[in-house]
Amino acid sequence: MAITEIRLDFPSDQGSNIFGQYDRFMKKIERTLHVTLIVRNAEIKIIGADLAGQRAKSVIEQLIALAEKGTEITEQQVDYALALTFEDKVGAISELDETIIARTVMGKPIKPKTLGQKHYVDFIREKTIVFGLGPAGTGKTYLAMAMAIQAFKENEIGRIILTRPAIEAGEKLGFLPGDLQSKVDPYLRPLYDALYQIMGAESFLHNTEKGLIEVAPLAYMRGRTLDNAYIILDEAQNTTPAQMKMFLTRIGFGSKVIITGDLSQKDLPPGQQSGLDVAVNVLSSIGEIGFCHLTTQDVVRHPLVQKIVKAYDEYEKKEVRKDVKRQKNGERTKERTRK
Repeated sequence: MAITEIRLDFPSDQGSNIFGQYDRFMKKIERTLHVTLIVRNAEIKIIGADLAGQRAKSVIEQLIALAEKGTEITEQQVDYALALTFEDKVGAISELDETIIARTVMGKPIKPKTLGQKHYVDFIREKTIVFGLGPAGTGKTYLAMAMAIQAFKENEIGRIILTRPAIEAGEKLGFLPGDLQSKVDPYLRPLYDALYQIMGAESFLHNTEKGLIEVAPLAYMRGRTLDNAYIILDEAQNTTPAQMKMFLTRIGFGSKVIITGDLSQKDLPPGQQSGLDVAVNVLSSIGEIGFCHLTTQDVVRHPLVQKIVKAYDEYEKKEVRKDVKRQKNGERTKERTRK
């Protein structure tokens, strides 16, 4: 295996940003790609096998491009760059930094952090109805909220409606204190949290009082027609087929609908079919509806969350294989018994 040496210049004033505190990003690149990185002044030397060296060069070039735009590089960006370099897609990372959806009340830009998230945002811009499907931490709800709030600020729509199925909205709610709104609020808290962060508590409360922003359980949607609105249905995997059909038939003129869900985290009673499963199968051929499937690569929470999601995926696949094997063995045993 031929060992190559690649030299690369970088802005010396951005060294700590590119390589991380105590060179932790540099060490991660070395461990993942099995290369050696040597930094001298404003030059980095990459030593390793030819393909590994080229991959390390691509990753570092993208980090340099981000640093030169003034972006503070995070561990998630380094992990994502390393993951994509094995698919020869690393060049797209610096482009993600150019798509700013909105800003939080603190002025922090909200933008897609992965190619999957960018695809999701593009779908939301282009389609009337979008299904955002994927595991926890992929930004499905947060990005949809950011898009809705930005459209509201720019007067593209007249109101925002956020809803979730409150699957415990039966007898168990009777034991919670307060009126009906107080009882369902705990189920809607994640939506409030995102609204406060992006819009600010004062602006949210003002628009809520005027009826321009509504956060309500899915049951409140029955019998309504929602015109000129941005409607987000969160945790859609917990809907029944009847609830999903009811929701989708509420859509009026000038409205946009985002439906988010994680098909691996259903809280429905055993044996109950998910409305999200049915909708994906029934509506996949309609061109005006977009289906964006996010994966573990699009998880943008703590790096450990990505590992947890991946570990559970692998475990569940093994369990499915075991079930199939047990079923086949059971069928063979029955066949032998008949003979």
